[in-house]
Amino acid sequence: MILSALHLGRPPVGLGRLERIVAAAHALEPDLVLYLGDHAAGHRFVTVPVRIAGAAPIIARARGRMGRYAVLGNHDWWDDLTAQRQGGGPNLHATALERAGIPVLSNRAVRLDGFWLAGVEDQLAIFGGKGRFTGLDDLPGTLAQVTDDTPVILMAHEPDIFVQVPARVALTLSGHTHGGQVRLFGWSPVVPSRYGNRFAYGHVQEDGRDLVVSGGIGCSILPVRLGSPPEITVVDLA
Repeated sequence: MILSALHLGRPPVGLGRLERIVAAAHALEPDLVLYLGDHAAGHRFVTVPVRIAGAAPIIARARGRMGRYAVLGNHDWWDDLTAQRQGGGPNLHATALERAGIPVLSNRAVRLDGFWLAGVEDQLAIFGGKGRFTGLDDLPGTLAQVTDDTPVILMAHEPDIFVQVPARVALTLSGHTHGGQVRLFGWSPVVPSRYGNRFAYGHVQEDGRDLVVSGGIGCSILPVRLGSPPEITVVDLA
């Protein structure tokens, strides 16, 4: 089974480039297309930000034999001021993606052909001021929806949750870090994770558990990527 995982990651790109990225993902003929959050957040250094209303129909063009699914990222929540005031959804990004035919897994698990696909809500969703954030993730509640012993693939925007993921989960897929964004000799000076370079990028194996962190397409703070090129992450499961 081939998974095409896309972490769009605050893409400082126009809709034209987004179309080319999505077309490239679709051309890989994946069994399943997974979107790992931060779908259309604009960057402060662009003149025309990418809005989810325009991006969602384009994102929906990539699909696999088993469909496509998404989870929300922190910027999908931070960009929705109404959701911030309410301390939760509905979320404008989730609404746009669902309308375009992309199911958003918000603390939800679905049974597909031979495995479960689960998605946890964002771990930094609600900004509380002074650098404090409240997550809307519910990992135990999500995994409680799994009703048999077939494998589980978990989507989680931030990789930090991996320390809590039980061995019951065969694979965790995350984005958020932009692969470290600036990466020299396999090390990044700044990683948006409390674990630093431990979960910055790539295939991580710990205690018999597997995590893949996508390098994603976009960037954060500054429109710079060095040693961490944008990517469509392809995972081939035997």
